[in-house]
Amino acid sequence: MIRVLGIDPGLASMGWGVVEVDGTRYRHIAHGVIKTSPREPPGERLMKLHREIKSIIRKYGPEQSGVENLYFARNATSAIPVAQARGVVLLALTELGVTIGEYPPQAIKQAIVGQGRAEKHQVQELVRMLLGLESIPKPDHASDALAAAICHITHTGGAIHVSQH
Repeated sequence: MIRVLGIDPGLASMGWGVVEVDGTRYRHIAHGVIKTSPREPPGERLMKLHREIKSIIRKYGPEQSGVENLYFARNATSAIPVAQARGVVLLALTELGVTIGEYPPQAIKQAIVGQGRAEKHQVQELVRMLLGLESIPKPDHASDALAAAICHITHTGGAIHVSQH
């Protein structure tokens, strides 16, 4: 049995999700979002993310993690805070001995849906189905984090890839 923490990094809203896999069976453990206020100084926001990610790791005990890579959109200014948030997450994971896998958004979509250009709602619905949930995990960042965890599992051979037919 392997427990994986998925992370969808962001400074204002960081999604996280914990998935366990036993053979080919996924099990949803928990998910949520860490929010920070733009009214707080950047250093305080990063410290809050660091503290809360470490708390989640201690609470759920993942051995491995799947972290979404930064993709460079047109606006480099908005990419910088996301990169800072990713750095804090990578630091926390390393401090607590959690193995890190990093995946671009296209690889996550490929692992979940079977194609790298899948729509967001397709990924969310497949995450719901793979984890046996009654509804799509909310908010979106948490669903994205669960997808990152599942992607890590499929890339490391923890489970058989399931795609939509």
